[in-house]
This record gives sequence, C-alpha cells and structure tokens, in this order.
Amino acid sequence: MATVPERKRTPAAIAVIAVMAVLLVGAAAPTAFAGPDRSLAAKFAYCQDCHGPDGQGYRGFYPIPRLAGQQVQYIENQLRAFTEHRRKNEIMLNVAHGLHGGMVTELAARFHAAHAPPIGGGPRGLVARGKEIFDSGIPEKNVAACAACHGPGAPGTGEIPRLAGQLYEYVVAKLVNWSKERGQIASQPDTSLIMEPIAHSLTRPEAQAVAAYVSTLR
Repeated sequence: MATVPERKRTPAAIAVIAVMAVLLVGAAAPTAFAGPDRSLAAKFAYCQDCHGPDGQGYRGFYPIPRLAGQQVQYIENQLRAFTEHRRKNEIMLNVAHGLHGGMVTELAARFHAAHAPPIGGGPRGLVARGKEIFDSGIPEKNVAACAACHGPGAPGTGEIPRLAGQLYEYVVAKLVNWSKERGQIASQPDTSLIMEPIAHSLTRPEAQAVAAYVSTLR
C-alpha cells in the first residue's frame, strides 16, 4: 500500500482538510451503504483523510498517529478524553464531538481490524537501545520496562495502546510533551497517569530510541 505523500501541513491546514472531507465524503460514500451504515462508512473515510489509508498514519510536518490495529478500548477512551478535555488537541476535540452513540465503538473496531503495513521511518541506529529500554526499562532511573504494560512486541491490551508499528515522530512527540497534552484534569485521572512519571524520566534520546524500536514492530 502506498504511503501518504510527505508534504508540510500546518495544524490549521489539517483542520481545513478535515472540514472539506466532512463535506465531500458523504457524497463519495458507496451507494451500497444505507442509513447508519452509510454514515459510519463516511466517518471512517473521513478519519482516513488525516490518519491515512486504513489508518496507517501520516509522516510529515505534523505527524498523525497510526490507528490500524489499535486497541478498541484505547481508541474509545481517547475520544472521550478529547471531549472531556483530559487530552488536549483542538482538532480532535471537534472531531470527537461529531461522533455519537455506538459510532465510536464501531469506528474503533474498524481501525482495530485494519492491516495497513507500518510506515516505519525510525533511525535504525537507535533500535537496539530502544529494544533494551522497552524490554528491561532503565533500572538506575527506576523506569519500568515498557513491555510490562504494552506487552512483548507492543500489542497493547484494553485501554493500554498498541505501540507496534506506531510512527517514530509521533511517539517522540507524545513522550516529550506528555504532561502538556495528557491527564489535563487532575480530578479525573485515567490510564495516562501511569505514563506521566515514565515519560518525565526519559531523556529525549531515550524517547527517540524507544520510538525507533516500536516503529519497526508489526
């Protein structure tokens, strides 16, 4: 499957594209879909405009995460986190507000079942160190092994996300900016609370190494 062409997109440009997709995708949806199914197909196509074909992700100026194979509960929880302002992202706040009822679960299930190949792109020279941190942690800094929660091979489970195949640039950005984007309401702690001390303890080179390793996994 061809990857999304790399071109610079500012957050504002992505928002404009998303709005255009909403207007256009309904008319482009296959006529085989009717009623709720057609609406779901339109939303799924709309999500792919930014997240790539079958949710493979987008590498570029503003990296957008891979959703293919992601855990259903994790996607559901994160969409709620956007609408409840526990996770900060204005674009996804607007997107999540447009979903209703069982559509969130249905969309999550479709992305979970998607098998788009990982884009890759992480620096190969960092993979060995990243695997070491992922499998064994950093004992001298009291950093637990990533595999303890995300599992060997990083498949994730339940509300713990799949990291296997995730975009290198996206993982780096999330780890180094964790406290600015996740767990924004102290009175409503969620699974992101587990990651806060770990992300805070990782240096940028360590975060880059972990990101490089998981980007190679399938």
